[in-house]
Amino acid sequence: MIVALIDSGLGLLPTAAWLRKLRPDVDLLLLLDPEGAPWGPKPEQWVVERVLAAARQALALGAEVIVLPCNTASVTALAQVRAEVGESVPVIGTVPAIKPAAAQCRSVAVWATAATTASRYQADLIARFGGEAKVVGVACHGLADAIDRGDVPAINASIADAAARTPADVEGVVLGCTHYPLVVDAIVAALPDGVRLFDSAQAVAAQTVRKMDELGRPTTGTGTVIVRTSGEPGELPTSAATFESGRLLGAVGL
Repeated sequence: MIVALIDSGLGLLPTAAWLRKLRPDVDLLLLLDPEGAPWGPKPEQWVVERVLAAARQALALGAEVIVLPCNTASVTALAQVRAEVGESVPVIGTVPAIKPAAAQCRSVAVWATAATTASRYQADLIARFGGEAKVVGVACHGLADAIDRGDVPAINASIADAAARTPADVEGVVLGCTHYPLVVDAIVAALPDGVRLFDSAQAVAAQTVRKMDELGRPTTGTGTVIVRTSGEPGELPTSAATFESGRLLGAVGL
């Protein structure tokens, strides 16, 4: 069975790595879009067309399950991808883990890109799932781009800036961009002791496995990782090897 993951950059790595751990024999198709990245600031219809093009290529390459491990792709194009591929191909989206964080913490910060932080989408999620918790958004300026470059000094500077703007009474931080789990250790180090982190990569991978099992088809593969970059045969960028998830998926060394 081939599982396709679609994102503009390295944000697909944490979910792909969890899938590799849960089902090491499943073949993974990683569809990145470095020519179009980042997707967040782009017009909505542009993003829809970009994601649909990747979904069509995934089907052409034999994908039986499609994952959108990207908040922008999920909020913008999830419905359109499901309509495009039909009911026989499960499509799994990503939602920031605001609900579990708010259920377990009295004060929560949602770390996300500037575009997501300012979006109606995130405001609606907070209104729906924030419950009794105090939930605030914190824009992590430049963090996703620095992660895509593997630029450690820029990563650390962006994290320090976000941590400085996070309220002192926060008990939980939601990683509202799928890139951010790649630098979870640096985020933990920048926050006060005891602050809990919440991300959705493991939950999305587990949901993907459930959908695979529901298909009732053989899942045994060869554990290969196939990469397409902006529609062309490619490989993970060398910056992926900066992160444990990238190395797990066979990214070449720096």
